[in-house]
Amino acid sequence: MNRDEERAIQPRQQQERVMDSGFFWVTRIFAFAIAGILVWIAIQMAKDALPAMQAFGLNFFTSSSWNPVRDEYGVWPMIYGTLVSSALGLLFAVPLGVGTAIFLSENFLPKSVQTVLVFMVELLAAIPSVVYGLWGIFVLIPFLRPIGLFLHKTLGFLPIFSTSPVGPGMLPAGIILTIMILPIITAISRDSLASLPPDLRQASLGLGATRWETIIRVLIPAAFSGIVGGIMLGLGRAMGETMAVTMIIGNSNDLKFSLLAPGNTIASLLANQFAEASGLQISALMYAGLVLFLLTLVVNIGAELIVRKVKKF
Repeated sequence: MNRDEERAIQPRQQQERVMDSGFFWVTRIFAFAIAGILVWIAIQMAKDALPAMQAFGLNFFTSSSWNPVRDEYGVWPMIYGTLVSSALGLLFAVPLGVGTAIFLSENFLPKSVQTVLVFMVELLAAIPSVVYGLWGIFVLIPFLRPIGLFLHKTLGFLPIFSTSPVGPGMLPAGIILTIMILPIITAISRDSLASLPPDLRQASLGLGATRWETIIRVLIPAAFSGIVGGIMLGLGRAMGETMAVTMIIGNSNDLKFSLLAPGNTIASLLANQFAEASGLQISALMYAGLVLFLLTLVVNIGAELIVRKVKKF
């Protein structure tokens, strides 16, 4: 028996066991602290929103009136705008982000070119949201105007294209969100695919599968939980994005189903009105913030259930 083998079978020292136990308890405390912070935030928001909850109850979710002069508040148009703009962002960002992740993780390009592209994609996350908003005002909205006119003229019988584009609207906001959440989805999906054991690829190819069959039937299902995690992080960013969306969505509190019409989101509502709010309006805004908090929680719970269901198969 050599020296390395003798060292390997020696019992662990008391100091190492104490350090391991301490690390375990420190990480446990941090985990419970994070959960406690979330509960604390929810309780504080509910406390501040209590006057509005007592005044409006569940009608707050279904009412479309937001009138600080008469103290009439309803958040249904903002809920609709938050969900639709986020859904638009995911509709474009998920296939583009996952496709980019596959392209950057499967050695389709030389390593030097791949590294540059990965850096450029991740650089999108470092651009301030106000810059995205300015770009949306001066570049994206003028670019989308003729496209919106074409959609309205040819598909105007559909409710989602029933209004003529006026500039700011739900569609530009959705595309801005696509660009903003793209690096999150791409980076996490790429890391999930790159971290898979090489044996999966080799076994699939050895059994006669083509490269694309290996990617679609083996690698993506194996990395599905990581990909869904990236998508959910992107959705959370989209639902909570404020400045860029506020600048280009139009900030209209009227409920319109057309993607070409101005809209509003809960985050934009809070950014626009909280600084000048007073009285019951502050409580109504906190109530709206609590609704956004609950929406995000429901989305994450749904994503966890999807991942667990897929893992069973």
